[in-house]
Amino acid sequence: MSAIELADYPTLAPAARRTRLLRLGAAGVAIGLAVLAFLVAPSGTSPGAVLLPHGANGIIVLDVSASISSDTYARIASTLDRLRRGGGTAGLIVFSDTAYQALPPGTPVAELGPFERFFQVPTQTQPGVLPQPPQSPWTDQFGAGTRISTGLGLALNVLQDDRLRNPVVLLVSDLDDDAGDLESLTSVALAYRHVGVPIRVVGLNPSPDDVSFMQRLLPQGGGIVNATLPGERGASTHTGVPVALILVAVALALTAAVYLPATERLRWRTA
Repeated sequence: MSAIELADYPTLAPAARRTRLLRLGAAGVAIGLAVLAFLVAPSGTSPGAVLLPHGANGIIVLDVSASISSDTYARIASTLDRLRRGGGTAGLIVFSDTAYQALPPGTPVAELGPFERFFQVPTQTQPGVLPQPPQSPWTDQFGAGTRISTGLGLALNVLQDDRLRNPVVLLVSDLDDDAGDLESLTSVALAYRHVGVPIRVVGLNPSPDDVSFMQRLLPQGGGIVNATLPGERGASTHTGVPVALILVAVALALTAAVYLPATERLRWRTA
């Protein structure tokens, strides 16, 4: 096809340059926003894969109350195994209606290994007879109640007394708190918000109501994941889509909305 010369082509040259600049600018913005979306998007790895962030001074607050069943014992063992494999250091606080410190902050997580055996339920060998978890050091010491505030409160005292830098508390619990403890738990959660220490939660098959209540208490930076049984894939999370990712998606859509009409090809119209 041969080209057709236009006598007034020079008058169209500024518009052509403007269109090229608009295309290059819009393409640059789109590429930049795409890179930003990649950076703020949630990782493809399961959010439960790393329960404690690397470099943090972690304190694990472990629920061993009587409400913990054989199923949740297995979930505790799986959680401790994942923590141990994740590396790093962490303290350990065990609680029921009272709490005590089993490992101080800064302890290598490899030391969690000996605790796993107390939650490894034997394989069922007789029909109708459920195997019982092994006896643990706290079986006869703790009462039947669950007071989450005691475990979180002791963890807060420890991290403040030791002046830990970059502290993170990891609560491992079924969240079935005693009704009489809810006021104290709320006060402890407000204290965490005041000092800016995040609380992460590994739920041991908690009820939706307990999850909803705990989500309202968590300080900024906290979140809840579900513990897995041995052999299950990574835990699911209750956190939502990052706001930054939503804003980037909106910006990309606006860029496209401006780019398309601004760079539309010239069309001939008959009079």
